[in-house]
This record gives sequence, C-alpha cells and structure tokens, in this order.
Amino acid sequence: MGLNKPFLDQISQTKPGKNNLITDVPGVTVGHQTLVTDCLKTGVTAIIPTKNNVFEHKLAAAGHVINGFGKSTGLVQVEELGTLETPIVLTNTLSVGVAYNYLVKKGLAENPEIGLKTGTINPMVMECNDGAVNNIRDLGVTEDDVAQAFSNADKTFAEGCVGGGTGMCCYDLKGGIGSASRQIEIDGQTFTLGALVMSNYGYVSDLDIYDHQLGNKISQLPEYNKRDEDGSIITVIATDIPFDPRQLKRIAKRSSVGITRTGSFIGNDSGEITLAFSTANQIEHSPKQQLMTRQAISDDQMDRYFRMTVSAVEEAILSSLVHAKTTIDRKGQERLSLADALTKVQKQASGRDEDVATLQEKLGLL
Repeated sequence: MGLNKPFLDQISQTKPGKNNLITDVPGVTVGHQTLVTDCLKTGVTAIIPTKNNVFEHKLAAAGHVINGFGKSTGLVQVEELGTLETPIVLTNTLSVGVAYNYLVKKGLAENPEIGLKTGTINPMVMECNDGAVNNIRDLGVTEDDVAQAFSNADKTFAEGCVGGGTGMCCYDLKGGIGSASRQIEIDGQTFTLGALVMSNYGYVSDLDIYDHQLGNKISQLPEYNKRDEDGSIITVIATDIPFDPRQLKRIAKRSSVGITRTGSFIGNDSGEITLAFSTANQIEHSPKQQLMTRQAISDDQMDRYFRMTVSAVEEAILSSLVHAKTTIDRKGQERLSLADALTKVQKQASGRDEDVATLQEKLGLL
C-alpha cells in the first residue's frame, strides 16, 4: 500500500529517491521501538543523522517553531549555534525525559571528554501528546526502549502506527510516522532532501488531500470519533545539499506550507515544530585550524529547494495516514485509519462516490 503519485512530482518537478524515505539521504537511518500492551500504545523513533560521531563531527542544522505548544529539548542551542550534535529521538510528551537521559548516557559513553575536557551535550528530543490513544500517565517508555529503537535503525523502516507514531492521531483519524524524499541534480551531481513526520494534529473537517475535501463525509460516519485536543506535528528534514544554518532555517519554515496543504490552520493548542539538518558540511568539535572551507548553495536557487520541501512534507503527512491502521483508543473507541474511513464512506454512499474512488486510487488504497 502506498501513494500512487505521478513519477515526476508536480510541485517541485523532481522525483522521489529510491525508497521515498528520509533515509534516501546518504548516511541517515531510522529505527522504531513500538510498545503495544493492554495499557500502552506508544513508542520511540530514532533518527540517526550520520554514521560518524555526531558530537565530534556536528552537522549544520536549524529549527523552526511554527506554533510553540511543545516540550522538545535541544532547540535553543540549535537556534544559537546552528549545529546538531546528537541523534534525534521522537516519542510521547511524558517520555521526553527518558529519551533525554538515554542520549546523555550514549553521548558520555561515546565521548569520554564530555564534562571533563570539553562542555556538555545537547540532546535533541521531540514529542507529541499521544494521550488520546495511549495511557500516557503509565510512563511506559524506558531507556531500554530508546536503545532498542537505535538498534533497529536501518535504511528502510515502517510507517504509520509504529515507534513514536504508535498512539498518534491526525485529522481525527489514525496518524503516526510518515516519510518521503525528493532528488535533484545540482551541477551534475544528484542530491536528496527527505522529510519524516510524526503526525498528531488537525480536525477531520479540514482534511484536504490533493484538493479532495472529504472531511465532512468522514465526520458523518457513525464510527467517527473526534479527538479530545488539538495535538501536534513534528517534522524532521534531512538533506545532503550543502545548506548553511541560515538556509536550513528558511527550509524549515517552508514545512508549514506542506502542513497547510493538507488542510491544517495550525491551531492554538498544536505544537508544530520542525528541525532541518544537512550532512554536507561537518563542523568539527575540535578543529585543527581556525579557517574552514565549506561548500555552499546560491540563495538565488532556493525556490527549487523550497518546492522540494513543501512536496516532501505534504507527502510524508499523507503517507502517515495511508500506512496507519484503525486502532482502539484508551476509551475503547475506534480511531479509524484513512483507508477504513474511505471504505466506510463508499459503503454509506448511495452508489459509488467517484470523488472518494479517485482519491483511493491516487493513494494506492484500492
């Protein structure tokens, strides 16, 4: 099951990478640990940005807070210094501390000089509130679970109700983890930009998929259940294009366009936060010389990369919906997947609903 998009993306006029995942960016891997018990529906997703020691060989990075109803860690230093120095962990809101502790211990083990010959470390943990589905007060995520997500990291990974996305809802439907990528040729070389989202935001009445406004049809289903609160979306953008932190900030800002293309108005209680990083230019923690030479992209070409960002983020969100499965929430109610919701709309319609059928075909749900 997957999105049946045109081979050439219509927004950016570029093609997806090999797996249409953030891990199409060389060096990036992703792993999940999914926790599903009688009480828990939650988990951890780890994004490892490079094969190298990222504390010693930092990456250019930037964050952008679209709406700041969130509890992420690490964004302040990224904003100030423009560097990423740990992997990125995605989990539920009340497990941020557990993930933070794991990243600290991992950093200390890999870098004996931290806290002695050099400064401390800036763990990057990002979150959404999965409390509508998961019994979040049970604090079920452990450091061992974070470690397992790292152990599971690979170039290919599952999407939907997995890892940090296990308990998430999107547009009142089941959401979760989604990803997409785009490739472009620059001066004869192929470069990749990928996005990964943890989707947990929006109201079904606003849902717009490729200009098909189906929210009202879905909301009329007897099985439809509205979420208790607004939720959030975390977006991570990775690329091997040599952007500097200022340009990555501009890239991160364009994630909001990809989000709103699916219908969101970015609500009061929603945490929309984006982190973007580039693997192209490493920033040495202990440079051997004061002067450094780095590749750079001309600003007058940025529109091409903005379009890639918008397209990859939009598709990552839709992919999180397409791959999600109907789930029973903590109150015993169904949280419908997009696939099941559209099937039920078809059954409820008097005859075939051509608009829904067209969308099902575009999304690879038929």
